[in-house]
Amino acid sequence: MLNEIKKDAQARMAKSIEALRHNLVKVRTGRASTGLVDSIKVMAYGSEVPLSQVASVSVSDARSLVITPWDKSVVGAIEKAILASDLGLTPNTAGTTIRLNLPALTEERRRELAKVVHGEGEDAKVAIRNIRRDANHHIKELLKSKQITEDESARAEAEIQKITDAAIKDVDEVVKAKEAELMSV
Repeated sequence: MLNEIKKDAQARMAKSIEALRHNLVKVRTGRASTGLVDSIKVMAYGSEVPLSQVASVSVSDARSLVITPWDKSVVGAIEKAILASDLGLTPNTAGTTIRLNLPALTEERRRELAKVVHGEGEDAKVAIRNIRRDANHHIKELLKSKQITEDESARAEAEIQKITDAAIKDVDEVVKAKEAELMSV
């Protein structure tokens, strides 16, 4: 029973770290990445669909993305979706090809983005601590119902704390790596 609680907590913490990595892909660094436009939804064919389902996205060079729609009728919808997104990019359209040029980041913008990265890291830490709280709550319930001894409970809580510490260390490493990527010119 205790092993299941520990495994569940560890798996949920790993998912939190993976979600953090996924969220940080959207934070724009100086380089172009197809991950920047993953979250964009395009109004096409009567519903909102992810950009990746109506167009191919590729990196043409370090500072630009090329979006090629599979159907030329959605070019306008893709442009609107990009303009409405929080990326702050202006699409340049040539026929059916849309080009996104990423301007170089200013020092001030880099610092703002570093704060955003830090905030995402803090959110991930809060999620991990909530997972720890849930696991400890389950352990206390087992103790109350006399399914485990106090020693087993203390040992399990200590192990949960070790798992939590490792997960928070991973979050710090991910945040530090993203900040270093942002600050490199």
